[in-house]
Amino acid sequence: MTEKYKIYLTEDTKTRLINDAELFEFTKDAGAVNLNGFLKELIVNYFEQYRRDNDALMSSLIEDLSSAKGMKQKEASVLAERIIRTYINAAEPASSKSAVITLTVSGESYDIIKIIENNLLQDSSLSGYIKDMFLSYLSIPRNKREEIIFRHTYETIRKAIAENRVITFTSTNSNSDITPAVEPYLIATSKEEQFSYLLCHNHKVCKDHTFRISRLRNVFITNETFTVNSEIQERLTKKGQRSPHTAAQDIHAVVRLTEHGKQMYKMIVKNRPAVTSIDGDKYTFDWPEMQLEDYFRRFGKDAVAVKPRSLRNKLKKYYSDALEAYS
Repeated sequence: MTEKYKIYLTEDTKTRLINDAELFEFTKDAGAVNLNGFLKELIVNYFEQYRRDNDALMSSLIEDLSSAKGMKQKEASVLAERIIRTYINAAEPASSKSAVITLTVSGESYDIIKIIENNLLQDSSLSGYIKDMFLSYLSIPRNKREEIIFRHTYETIRKAIAENRVITFTSTNSNSDITPAVEPYLIATSKEEQFSYLLCHNHKVCKDHTFRISRLRNVFITNETFTVNSEIQERLTKKGQRSPHTAAQDIHAVVRLTEHGKQMYKMIVKNRPAVTSIDGDKYTFDWPEMQLEDYFRRFGKDAVAVKPRSLRNKLKKYYSDALEAYS
């Protein structure tokens, strides 16, 4: 069965949902954002958690109102419902323009919508219930939202890690449909990006890898097991704590910053490399070279790589190519 519903919310909420759909790479064949496909996953994977949290909140409010105000159960229930609707679920700014989403559901998402319609609406509309669910979802940190949308992927990876089982999968940012079998060690979250990553090892080529979980598809647990290597475990754990978005090895680098460059380093926090030591205008880093190159490309003349020569040459070529293009 397939059915369409109109969901009324604000333009701000709609934009934030579209942003998540884009960030989590829900796209159609032509490359456009597949908002409907994303919202179906949201409903399927978040409904039970949202209902449990709502029920727990309602029960807590009813108990508090009944004990503090001496209300009857029915009166406390009505007041608790009003409090939740007025003060907790009213998270949209009143000044925001109104918007509408046409939600087309089928399969499991259709079944959940029918459960909501038949059992959970009480005095609210279906559109209002779904809107409140979306707002609740958006109030959660991005890495936890990622875990909600890709719940089955997380569950499969965690099972493989717990059982020391080799996994295979495909990735949306890979040109190949086949990924070599890897040994999964841990899931870590990038503090700057708020995405989570699988840190793993390919024993056939003796190489560490990192993959953003929201880009993984068709994760499959094989029958092959592996023995946890303590050296690999320690290396990937450190990587997960510092920069899980890259599996590259650290290099020892020195970058000379101007006074403006020092201010930029304080202000530009996304993917900022941790400084090992500071000696005047010389900042020392033990960090992956690719990350250092990407970060300091934004600084121009206010950051000059002193060493290693490879990093210095890469930044020099980047600015040289830019000068040639502008000339």
